[in-house]
Amino acid sequence: MPSPRHKVVIVGGGFGGLSAAKALKKADVDIVLIDRRNHHLFQPLLYQVATAALSPSEVAWPIRHLLRRQGNVRVLMGTVIGVDTEAREVLLEHGEREGYDSLVLATGAQDSYFGNDEWKRFAPGLKTVEDATAIRRKLLLALEAAERESDPERRRALLTFGIIGAGPTGVELAGAIVELGRSSIKGQFHTLDPEALRVVLIEGGDRVLSNFDKELSDYTHKALEDMGVQVELGEMVSSIDAEGISYGKRRLETRTVIWAAGVAATPVAEWLGIKADRGGQIKVAPDLTVPGLPNVYVVGDVAKVSRADGRPVPGVAPAAKQEGQYAAKAIQDRLAGHEVEPFVYKHAGDLATIGKSSAVIDFGFTKIKGWAAWWLWGIAHIYFLVETRTRIFITLSWLWIYLTGQRSARLITHGEATSQKPLDEVDED
Repeated sequence: MPSPRHKVVIVGGGFGGLSAAKALKKADVDIVLIDRRNHHLFQPLLYQVATAALSPSEVAWPIRHLLRRQGNVRVLMGTVIGVDTEAREVLLEHGEREGYDSLVLATGAQDSYFGNDEWKRFAPGLKTVEDATAIRRKLLLALEAAERESDPERRRALLTFGIIGAGPTGVELAGAIVELGRSSIKGQFHTLDPEALRVVLIEGGDRVLSNFDKELSDYTHKALEDMGVQVELGEMVSSIDAEGISYGKRRLETRTVIWAAGVAATPVAEWLGIKADRGGQIKVAPDLTVPGLPNVYVVGDVAKVSRADGRPVPGVAPAAKQEGQYAAKAIQDRLAGHEVEPFVYKHAGDLATIGKSSAVIDFGFTKIKGWAAWWLWGIAHIYFLVETRTRIFITLSWLWIYLTGQRSARLITHGEATSQKPLDEVDED
């Protein structure tokens, strides 16, 4: 029999969706949370899985486990393919339908190659656990292949790592790859020189971390170069293939390329049959509902939300969490007949780490850089983790890396990212 209670369907088990579900814990509603994967991912630390600092189980947890004490929620692992807004039903693959009274869409973002989707084969992004472990495998295999390569040019290409995009993800990857490569090579490879490792960070704009204050951007640029990262600014990528990258009038021979240059929203607008902006985002009403659909909320990277000063709300984890919690409260206020106040975003600051002892933080009212910023960055990320056990393990892992430089997750596993088939095509001749 159908439930007499108000039914909330949440699509997406990321920060926005999970926060909405938890905020409805004591509400007189039935919740169905749908995600195509069975786990919630702490994406801000995913680059550390890709660079062997952490294992996947330290940044991802089963959604059912996280919601195990919440009696009003049911978790479904399935792929959503559309929404029938007239029938108020979410459409899943294999012909399944899930009815709703209120719908929260929190499906996150995907990589955008700006119309060059063929680059995806050679330059994977970093959005899933599968991507991270496949990139880790490719990084480590490149070192193994270089160890037995006798041709200097081929060895140089194997020891060259290209990263496209100098936002926080690109910057964090660049520093981590330098540290991974040099700590792995030192004393463990007989024919490789740690100084031969080359990381090239390519950015189409005029500075790294363009969303940060220029002082912090300049500091980050210098810190990266001091680590040995080659920073290329104002250079647009024109092609990517199995042998390397063409950008500006230059050519970089490399067997490992990682994409960190752009993201687009998942196809929620297509599901709803409405217009989105160029990045796939939906301009929502002040209460985060879709115009014309007062029972459909869009949160996280899919939503285009403005702050009081007109600037867009950034696509970061704290924003998604705030929006998910707000959507849950708005649903409860409407059910209680209360007035729904507009969403107000509270910016917690911009953070990015450069290496194991340097970071930059922009709180707006103050800016911090260097060692102190690195410690604050670590504390902030530990705080936002969802489990105490994970907090302890990650703290110990970071302390070990800080003291020894050694990374404990340097396993080369078989398999490949589901969305990036050629990741294992490292030249091993």
